[in-house]
Amino acid sequence: MTAEYLSQRAEQHARLLASPDEDYMNEEQLEFFKGYLLDLKQRTMLHVDELKQQLSSPPELSDEVDRAQYEEESRLSLRIMDRERKLLPKIDQALTRIARKEFGYCLETGEPIGLARLFIRPVSEYCADIKLLHEGAEKHFYDE
Repeated sequence: MTAEYLSQRAEQHARLLASPDEDYMNEEQLEFFKGYLLDLKQRTMLHVDELKQQLSSPPELSDEVDRAQYEEESRLSLRIMDRERKLLPKIDQALTRIARKEFGYCLETGEPIGLARLFIRPVSEYCADIKLLHEGAEKHFYDE
């Protein structure tokens, strides 16, 4: 990503955040998030492929310390790859919601999720209040 690209992205963020509430999820915003999600999907797939290639050709290491370090790095790469693989279907689901004009609204309440939250996590399905309730319920379930 170039500095110019990042600057344009920041300007777009600022312009969209300054939009009046009644313009929430208008065509410009939907197109922005569609492009953002498609870019995120492409970058995620490329990163997963890079990690696969790194893991498929391990180096010949005779030193135990080097081998242990490589194994630890491999475990970390596998965790990252797993996390990114789980992100891909969420991106596809968000793109489907955009196509249906349902993007940006809480799946449970129908309330707007909010641009600020979507800029941070564009695959968000729930508004912050509902997400906190879900996380609280999960924590309670695992604490018992």
